[in-house]
Amino acid sequence: MMHTAIERAVLDTGMLFGAGARRLRAAFAQAADSTPDLDAELLLSHALGVSRARLRSHPERIPDAEAAARFDRLIERRAAGEPVAYLLGRKDFWTVELAVGPAVLVPRPETELLVERALALQPRAFARVADLGTGSGAIALALARERPLWQVTATDASAEALAVARANAAALGLGRVRFAAGSWFGALHGRTFDLVASNPPYVAADDPALTVLSHEPRMALTPGADALACLREIIRTAPDHLAPGGWLLLEHGAAQGAAVAGELAARGFATVRSHRDLAGHERMTEGQWPKVRPRIP
Repeated sequence: MMHTAIERAVLDTGMLFGAGARRLRAAFAQAADSTPDLDAELLLSHALGVSRARLRSHPERIPDAEAAARFDRLIERRAAGEPVAYLLGRKDFWTVELAVGPAVLVPRPETELLVERALALQPRAFARVADLGTGSGAIALALARERPLWQVTATDASAEALAVARANAAALGLGRVRFAAGSWFGALHGRTFDLVASNPPYVAADDPALTVLSHEPRMALTPGADALACLREIIRTAPDHLAPGGWLLLEHGAAQGAAVAGELAARGFATVRSHRDLAGHERMTEGQWPKVRPRIP
C-alpha cells in the first residue's frame, strides 16, 4: 500500500493525489497510452465522493482516514491492471452513462464510430436495428437514445452480460429495447433488420494484448486462434436477417479492414467501405445487402 495509517492521517487531498499518480506512473511506465494522472484523479474523486473540480479547487482538504484508505486500495487495484471503469463501476459512452463490471467489456471510444455510422446510414425515424454481442448495451442503448422510434434488439451469449445491459436500459429509461440470449443471429430466428451492428471478439488467442486486457471477459475479446472467426460467422449468416438494402456494420482490429472488406464482398455485399477511428486506424467496415438478392456461387 502507499502509506501507513499514521502517514495517511496527515496527507491533504493534493498530496494524496500526487502519491497515487506517482504509483500509477511507476506501474505503467512501459505503457505508451497510459493516463496515470487522470486515473488517479478519477479514483480520488470517487473515493472522496467529490467532483474533480472540487479536488482541484481545494487541494488542502484533509480527507478522513477511511476515504484515504479507500483511495489507496483503488490505486493498488488499478496498478495491478484493473480497468478504471470497473473500479468506478461506470463508463461514459456516446451520450449515455453505463454501469460496467467484469461481466462486460469496457466500452471504448472507437466503438462510437459504429454508432455514428449507423445514424448516418439510417436517417429514417423508424428502423429495425440489431446489436449483436451487446455486452453492456453500449451500441444498442446509444442508438435507442438517439432514435426514439427505432425498434432496437440486442443479443448476447452471456447471461451475465445481458443482465448488465438490461439494468442499463432500465436506468436510462430505455425499456423499449429488446434483449435476446444467444450467439450472434442464433437469438433472432426468422427476424430481419434494416441495420445490424456488432463489435465481436477479434483478438487472436496468442496476441500479447490479451495480457493487458486480462481483467476483461476473455470470451468477449478473442474467438480463439482465428481472430476473424466471429466476423466471418456474422458475415456468413447476416444476409438471412437483413432486409433488401440493409446494412451490416462491424468493428474489427486495426489491421483487419482489408480482410473484413474482402469477406463482405465475397458474400455478396455491395458498397463495402472501411472507416478510420480518431487515431487513424481502420476500425470498422460496413456493407449493404443489395436490394436485389445476388447469386452466390
